[in-house]
Amino acid sequence: MIAAPSKLLLADIAQTCSSIPSNFIRPISDRHNLHGLKTSDASIPLVDLQGLTGPCRSKLIKEIGAACLKDGFFQVKNHGIPESVIDNMLCVSREFFHLPEHERLKSYSDDPMKTSRLSTSFNIKTEKVGSWRDYLRLHCYPLEDFVREWPDNPPCFRQVVSEYCKHVRELALRILEAISESLGLESDFMNKVLGSHAQHMAINYYPPCPQPELTYGLPGHKDHNVITLLLQDGVSGLQVLRDGKWVAINPEPYNVLINLGDQIQVLSNGKYNSVLHRAVVNSNSERISIPTFYCPSPDAVIKPAESLVDEEHPSVYRSFTYAEYYEKFWDNGLNSESCLDMFKAS
Repeated sequence: MIAAPSKLLLADIAQTCSSIPSNFIRPISDRHNLHGLKTSDASIPLVDLQGLTGPCRSKLIKEIGAACLKDGFFQVKNHGIPESVIDNMLCVSREFFHLPEHERLKSYSDDPMKTSRLSTSFNIKTEKVGSWRDYLRLHCYPLEDFVREWPDNPPCFRQVVSEYCKHVRELALRILEAISESLGLESDFMNKVLGSHAQHMAINYYPPCPQPELTYGLPGHKDHNVITLLLQDGVSGLQVLRDGKWVAINPEPYNVLINLGDQIQVLSNGKYNSVLHRAVVNSNSERISIPTFYCPSPDAVIKPAESLVDEEHPSVYRSFTYAEYYEKFWDNGLNSESCLDMFKAS
């Protein structure tokens, strides 16, 4: 368990330290090797969603399917989220993390059951080594159930974030339809299997780090949900494991990165896989990243689609509720091993 610092939030600790506290230092075997890193831009699958509702739909469905099959992640442009909404979202996120400490601490909690909370690292109650980030975790759907729990400072926070959440949900549903069709399923398959749906957001803040080679913003992990829609500011930090090598994904303005989560791996009966990724930090610049986690509702039953199971392709996973899976994920913490092995069919 991480020792309690005199200050609760990393942003406030980082302002006063010339070297990182010992509880953030990774073992030598678990540090990143920047010299062996590849940078990938043009080769990242980029899907232009402009034609998704027109005669080019089948072509785009094949592109999305190919990206899911090979990489487990892809970028989208012309996705329908206005640039002004993205600009406002990034701006208000930065403003929140620049508030005075006492204002930010109004949202602080280390209780993972709270549906709106500011915290640090990942799970400070169980971790032995901390991650170099603060984050504001928000439940976002249905909006009317949660928006009153959100911070009211900056004054425009709730309005701006609500607007972004509405747009990103619309995009998530369109992407899930396309992924369903790419698997040869009905377009509404994912929509039906998610139950009443759930949508969470993390606004991640990575302060400048005096010794970035010794720690991570987030260590390598796979996402627990169905898909993640990631918005980034202009600072690099995301790395994805691709063909056995870590690849730095440089952010493209206004593009949204789509990342497959563990539930897609189950629903596709292992045809599509969730992807291992991590966040690194730097000594010069703060970084904001905003993943939206689109999830099943807790009572939704997750299992491989029946039409993807036959004698040649037996069911890889047993059925389970998303609540059952999420409990295992939270207990397991962020690491390179997925929880899915616990749910394999016998």
